[in-house]
Amino acid sequence: MAGHSKFKNIMHRKGAQDKKRSAMFSKLSRELTVAAKMGSPDPDMNPRLRAAVAAAKAQSMPKDNIQRAIDKASGGDAENYEEVRYEGFGPGGVSLVVEALTDNRNRTATNVRTAFSKNGGNLGASGSVTHGFARVGLIEYPAEAGDAEKVFEAAIEAGADDVESDEDGHEIWTSIDDLHGVARALEAALGEPESVKLAWRPQTSVDVGEEDAGLLIKLVDTLEDDDDVQTVWGNYEVSDAVMEKLA
Repeated sequence: MAGHSKFKNIMHRKGAQDKKRSAMFSKLSRELTVAAKMGSPDPDMNPRLRAAVAAAKAQSMPKDNIQRAIDKASGGDAENYEEVRYEGFGPGGVSLVVEALTDNRNRTATNVRTAFSKNGGNLGASGSVTHGFARVGLIEYPAEAGDAEKVFEAAIEAGADDVESDEDGHEIWTSIDDLHGVARALEAALGEPESVKLAWRPQTSVDVGEEDAGLLIKLVDTLEDDDDVQTVWGNYEVSDAVMEKLA
């Protein structure tokens, strides 16, 4: 298993995805509101909002919920969320980047720091981890979108920089500037993506053994369970053999 927020694969195996659905909807709603507040409430005129709507649809979020979150941005009662990034180190020397949307920096910082310290990691200073990652665009498609060759050809034709495919789906990488143009071109060829977003892509990866992997999973899970945390990115690689032992 390669490492950004792909612990979703573990969650599927554990049958825990349904329990996380309401929390997921809450995080999607927060991103929809923030995206709409920062730009136009029209997804066609607001690339970030368009990406947020695509992500919500991919998780089967009801249309009414999506529209309610967008409408909330223009209401006077909308919370003022700010984007915060935390960087730290997990078990086995893994680097992690944690992205959050919060209305209380102190609460979020305390929760993130506690998650690291209780699960074999430690929070680092700003810049301590991100120098080992590239800031890029990421478009994700499910495996059903097509085989690796079909998706690769469509992605390169659309102007993508790189494609990674496995049994869980396809990851299409672009430059930040090309992200939404490539996403629009791919939508015509492959249909609506699961997600379109900015990502932290590790430039090198760390192989994590069984003992560290168990603790790492717990750390990432704890972080992702926090209401304020939107995404956790990492530079870990966990082998299929280790995954089977942990499942």
